Amino acid sequence: MGRTALSREVCVMLEWQSPSGTLKDIACRDMLRALDKIGAICLPPPQKQSRTTGVRHPPKHLKHNMEPVVCTLGQLAPIRLELAEKGDALAEFKSLIDQFHYLGYDRTVGENIKYVARGRNGEILALLLFGSAAWSCADRDAYIGWSKEQRSAGLQYMTNNTRFLIPQYIRVPCLASHVLSLAERRISRDWETKYGHPLAAIETFVEQGRFRGTVYQSANWLLVGSTSGRGRDGGHNNAILSIKDIYLRPLCRRFREILKGERQFRSQVLPAASK
Repeated sequence: MGRTALSREVCVMLEWQSPSGTLKDIACRDMLRALDKIGAICLPPPQKQSRTTGVRHPPKHLKHNMEPVVCTLGQLAPIRLELAEKGDALAEFKSLIDQFHYLGYDRTVGENIKYVARGRNGEILALLLFGSAAWSCADRDAYIGWSKEQRSAGLQYMTNNTRFLIPQYIRVPCLASHVLSLAERRISRDWETKYGHPLAAIETFVEQGRFRGTVYQSANWLLVGSTSGRGRDGGHNNAILSIKDIYLRPLCRRFREILKGERQFRSQVLPAASK
């Protein structure tokens, strides 16, 4: 049995799956590799070359229409959000993020959603990537007020806006806050449709000294503190990364109670019509 089949078997045995029933075999494989590395288990040799840790494999760069868009928001209306899940839409999403976002594009592991914002004529105006929330973040956790056990159970109801890009040739006042608002209105339903559970809040980290966070402020996100610089999962004792401001956007009124498991989360996806 190879590593892929082994990780799927472990997921079945442990009932390790998302609320929608999808096996979390990628996360399981990462765990198995970590156990193999410290000698706790002995995995069979990989059947193909795995992704080298710390080595980035950029997506294919496509040619994009970079004609400047300088106008008012109303001239582009109605602006719509589209999911970039596969095929040409996903390839275009990856290419634009990798070429024009200062962090580039990296693989997404775990639950995530990708949006493309288009104007009335179909032109791409903005791109957003939402992925897993940070495991540990002292100021955020203090603001929510949850324990480690509550965080472990409730973190699935949060997402992190890890990428937000408006290409430099798009210059439209108020576009960023409008696109954020569109995403806020639909992301919980889209998340539940894709993964089987809704969302209670969104977080994002804005690098101090590089950005001022005015887009999130104008979209009514809450500044709840700053990071320690120890990384997304808090696995370092000393600061190794730049300090970032933490912004939080609740998606429902009693988001704290939902995140702490003190309140039932109502489904936002309508049940299928009976035949």
